[in-house]
Amino acid sequence: MSELHYHVTLRLFRDEKGFGPGPMRLLRGIERTGSLQRSAEQMGMAYSKAWKMLRALEAEWGFAMTEKHAGGAGGGGSSLTPACLDLLSRYERMLAAVERQAALSFEEHFSDL
Repeated sequence: MSELHYHVTLRLFRDEKGFGPGPMRLLRGIERTGSLQRSAEQMGMAYSKAWKMLRALEAEWGFAMTEKHAGGAGGGGSSLTPACLDLLSRYERMLAAVERQAALSFEEHFSDL
């Protein structure tokens, strides 16, 4: 018999699903790689789906998530906007707080099982 455990997922909503683990991973991947395409590839996601996700996020939140940089000797790329970085920071802080509370609640309610 496996050990009892739990899983918490945090999603933020407006009219549509506005933000959650998938968008967070995509955006952090862009931050890490400097590329929407490379971030999508690392997630096993088609570029077209990643592009649509990014456009939907921007429409839902009302601000640009990325800034594009023109190519040159090193090629172009993308970086996250200050507003996007702020959203990610807030989301990750809230997620950490929710996970801490969930761990306490799990211990309180299920420690004897």
